[in-house]
Amino acid sequence: MVIAGPALAQSVDCGAIQKTLQDRKDLVAKANSASNSKNKMTPQAACALFGKLQSNGTEGVKWIAANKEWCSIPDSFAEGFKADHVKVGGIKTKVCAVAAQASKMESQARAQASNGGGGLLGGPGLTGSMKMPQGAL
Repeated sequence: MVIAGPALAQSVDCGAIQKTLQDRKDLVAKANSASNSKNKMTPQAACALFGKLQSNGTEGVKWIAANKEWCSIPDSFAEGFKADHVKVGGIKTKVCAVAAQASKMESQARAQASNGGGGLLGGPGLTGSMKMPQGAL
């Protein structure tokens, strides 16, 4: 008769999620401070920040799913974290779409400027170089 040892006891550090949660808290604080400051974040920087936040959430959701039972993580916490992660994904999609549009507009403006183009209707644009007609009006 073979006697089995302990049933593959997990050796999970249940406090390991704390680093992920602290990183998430720092990223959220960075996003909040940028939205409340006078120096607004560029769309590209916001996209990168929300990308990091989404990556952090993916890592957290996987860890919680794998260790929920062993570490006695409450259902309400797991569900709240997952819902927050889904919300961040939606925000990231919108922010990155704005960033892509801004990049496209910037590259079009650079191309137009390098081609000697100007503002609307082929004029010099908002450069301040438009001359007023001389003579009697």
